[in-house]
This record gives sequence, structure tokens and C-alpha cells, in this order.
Amino acid sequence: MRWDDLFDDLEGQLDYELQAEVADLCLHEERERLEKLSLRTRLSNVVRSASLGSALRLRVVLVSGQTLALRPTALGRDWLAADLLDSESARGQCVVPLAAIAAVLLDEEQIRASLAVESAATGRGIERVGLPFVLRNLCRRRRAVELDTRAGVVAGTIDRVARDHIDLAVHPLGTLRRGPEIAHYRIVPIWQIHVIRLK
Repeated sequence: MRWDDLFDDLEGQLDYELQAEVADLCLHEERERLEKLSLRTRLSNVVRSASLGSALRLRVVLVSGQTLALRPTALGRDWLAADLLDSESARGQCVVPLAAIAAVLLDEEQIRASLAVESAATGRGIERVGLPFVLRNLCRRRRAVELDTRAGVVAGTIDRVARDHIDLAVHPLGTLRRGPEIAHYRIVPIWQIHVIRLK
């Protein structure tokens, strides 16, 4: 009888140690996964988790301290395109460089969705496009833009996009990029841009 108790006790200890080892291994794997999780991946997970037909709404705090209410429309390699929202209606479109985001304010459901395991399937082509490509597209289309930068807000048309900066022909919004309307030309480092508002 004593041997049976001893063996039952040893078996119980072995089961407990095996379960503890499995739990430690799972915890270690989860820590490693979280260490590799980027802001871009978490935003992508939130955007993909939104059910079809539902209007996803994010609040983003910029490094300038400004908080934007957004409805994401596309997520690139290092940028987020979105509709700008206020309490009543949409107020235009914008592009936010991920480097300009100081915080993303999520609800409990969104925070859980953001931590999901990333799908091994490759994403859409737009997800590999970088911010300079987006800026070149705006330049090619001659879209009037309003840039929120560290130095303030400036409006105009992007004339050219270089590796790490853009040339902006500064003119009042609502006017065409024509000689008499241009106040001056401004070279703006891309890393200085917080928000690009499309006009």
C-alpha cells in the first residue's frame, strides 16, 4: 500500500512539473512573439479585424500632441491612409506616417485584436508601398496638400520628391499652382511631416 502511495505521489509530481514546463514554454514563446510585434502589425491586425460593413474608428495621438479621429482606408509599409472624422461627418482624407504616431487609443476589443497572431499569408501589394512612393503619386497628380510639420502647417503642391525630402510650392489652398500664386518654395524633410491632408 505504501508503494502505491509513493508511486501515485511521484506520478502527480511528474505531471505537475510537465504541465509547469509546458506553461513556461508557452509563456516564453508568447514573450518572444510580442518582442517581434511592430506597431504596423498591430494596426494591421485591428484594421483586418473590423467586420465588413462596420465603420472602424481609431484615435491616433501624433508626436505633436494632436489627436486625430480616423477611419483607416489603407495601410502601407510606413504610413496609414484614412478619412479624417469629427463628431458629425467625414472631413477629408489624410496620410499619417507611422513615425509621427505617438500613441493609438484603442478599446478593449481592438487591443485584443491588435495582439492576434499575424497571418502567414502575404498581404496586399499596397502594404509593401513606402511613404516616398505615396508622395510621388501625389506629386504626379498635382494634388494640393496641407502638411502638418514640426514647424507648423504649410499648404501647397508637391513639386518633387527626393530620397528624404520633398519640394513644396507654397500657395493658398483653393488656388492653382501658378506663378503668381506661389509665395515661395519649401524643402521639407519627410521625417518632419506629421500629417498630409489631401485637399
